[in-house]
Amino acid sequence: MNSRFPSLCILAAALAFGFFPDAEAARYTQVNETASTISFTYNQFSSRVYGTFGKFKATLDFDTTNPEAGHAALTIQLHSIDVGSEDADTELQKPAWFDTQKYPEATFESTGVKALGDNRYSITGKLTLRGITREVAVPVLLKEESAIGIFDGQLTLKRSDFKVGEGEWGDTVVSDDINIRFRMVAPQR
Repeated sequence: MNSRFPSLCILAAALAFGFFPDAEAARYTQVNETASTISFTYNQFSSRVYGTFGKFKATLDFDTTNPEAGHAALTIQLHSIDVGSEDADTELQKPAWFDTQKYPEATFESTGVKALGDNRYSITGKLTLRGITREVAVPVLLKEESAIGIFDGQLTLKRSDFKVGEGEWGDTVVSDDINIRFRMVAPQR
């Protein structure tokens, strides 16, 4: 009888029951909001406008070995908008736009995560803006660098779906498509 057979059985059992950690497994449970960003672009009078939101809270529970069990949430303080013009920032807080007196925050709560391969994921969830909730799917790429996970994602929203820019702004002066990008930075746990 081969004397290596018992050793091979023990090794196979250890692998089958997960006694050896996966070198590529990572878990992320905290977002570094200072290093993270939320930005957006839109067209106004055929010119591209860039803006950011400076204040937000993000939570994350994401394990690369079980991404389907992941969860993410985001709360954006809409008064923290910055499009490079104080007048425009003030205008965007008025009732025709974000109406920050009545709706000071926008929120996202994930409802599912699907692994797409090559560190790409689709995160679905409920986005609430101006009291209107829509389901959205967000494609996300996870870049892992020196025990830090960088979750890069982008999606395009229609402002009319959330009644943003009503009245005189409902025409084509400002594009209906708003392109949102985010970069959430999370240390590995």
